[in-house]
Amino acid sequence: MNKITALSFSKGRNKKINVSLDGKRAFSLEVDVALKEKLKVGQEISAKQIEAIKKADYQQQCYSAAARLLCYRPRSEHEMRQRLTKLGFDTDAIEWVLTKLKDQGLLNDIDFAAFWRDTRQSLSPRSQWLTKMELKQKGISTEIIDQVTNNISDKDNAYNAAKKKALSLKKTDYQLFRRRLGEYLKRRGFGYNVLMRTIERLWQEKQDSQTS
Repeated sequence: MNKITALSFSKGRNKKINVSLDGKRAFSLEVDVALKEKLKVGQEISAKQIEAIKKADYQQQCYSAAARLLCYRPRSEHEMRQRLTKLGFDTDAIEWVLTKLKDQGLLNDIDFAAFWRDTRQSLSPRSQWLTKMELKQKGISTEIIDQVTNNISDKDNAYNAAKKKALSLKKTDYQLFRRRLGEYLKRRGFGYNVLMRTIERLWQEKQDSQTS
């Protein structure tokens, strides 16, 4: 058995609790873990308990990393697993964190897919096909992808995507207008028929505005 002889806050930005055993600094813990374990000076602790505490601390580090990632934007389960792996966490800790996040409602592929679709729709409209491809790259299942993208209108999205671009093409003839808008819409995954109908519509609106 070892005895806890000191508990102190570490220096620096990321505060931790330094644990000293038998007069020597032994390891550091996340503050939440130290509080949860109710550690105190004078407490005797076994090697098995130390191992369990260190495991809990490692899991908490992994969870904290995941929480920071979620602060920026929602993540898919696949994306979160990849990011945590890149940060160096092992499989057991990652799976523990993913399970906890899902239980807390913080990690949900349906919610993520809907968020991704809505963000694209409002900020950078693109085709249903390209949206599906992006979600597939995020590791979303085909079933969920179909569920959240079935109401995407390529006609509306192509028009909304190209409208601002068309306004910037002030002094251009039809051929240049068609080429630039065509390239713009093509990069957003729209097919030829939708692309051409959108160009014709916007060109007509442009002509109408100039003669009114």
